[in-house]
Amino acid sequence: MGQRALVYGIGNPILTDDAIGPKICDHLKINRPIPGVEYRTGAVGGLCALEQILGYERVVFIDAIRTKDGIPGDVYEFGLSNFKETLHLSSFHDLSFLSAIEMGKNMAFKVPGDIRIIAIEIVEDLVFSNSFSPEIEKKYPLILKEVTEWFDRCFVATP
Repeated sequence: MGQRALVYGIGNPILTDDAIGPKICDHLKINRPIPGVEYRTGAVGGLCALEQILGYERVVFIDAIRTKDGIPGDVYEFGLSNFKETLHLSSFHDLSFLSAIEMGKNMAFKVPGDIRIIAIEIVEDLVFSNSFSPEIEKKYPLILKEVTEWFDRCFVATP
């Protein structure tokens, strides 16, 4: 691959569907180990997210999202040009994710040239549980398949 890449699963592992980012990231780490690709999990946003990605050429965030008309289990892909707010990439107590990226560029930090966000439409993110909601639990094998296929197209098939 030749590029230093980061896959970052964002969410709280004990908050129902919010755990989807870390769980998918952990699955990829075990089942898709690729030289030059690092895998991390956590709950970062704004300036903290910027700090985590500096020095990488490619970054993929995997996060939960809740949209007005979304169907639980839908998987979206965003870049910086069509960015939509996910549950963790920005916070009311910090800079927005896009503002943090712009600030990093303005300060001549080594901001990745390729930033992608894989967002999974969820149902519940306020209840403590080690399990997904019934809707996400039922669709999880399909969600995992879709994200893994996307990952393979972007990382494994890349020369």
